[in-house]
Amino acid sequence: MSAPSTLYRPFTHLVRITVRGKQFEVPENNTLLRCLQYLAPDDVSYGRFCWNEECQYCRVTFDLGEGTPERAALSCKLMVQEGMRVKEVTTEIRYCLRNLGLEEKGRGCP
Repeated sequence: MSAPSTLYRPFTHLVRITVRGKQFEVPENNTLLRCLQYLAPDDVSYGRFCWNEECQYCRVTFDLGEGTPERAALSCKLMVQEGMRVKEVTTEIRYCLRNLGLEEKGRGCP
């Protein structure tokens, strides 16, 4: 029998990111979706995410700071970086982060 594993990859410090205009600190060396789970553990855990690129429910639009190009990516595969700015998120993510004040009307995770 093996010991239970942690949800997060090893990290030594938190990095600062912005999600839809609000700033947060999340663990370095982790995917964005995992970092969103760090911010809202229960809600993201119950989201309809596949965690392996198939469902597309975790798609985001982001940039890496002022003057950098805006890109689209799946947050289950996107590693966080200091200064990352997440501009747009799917309805599923928005709903799962509703307790952080990022919600809009719409249906998401149960």
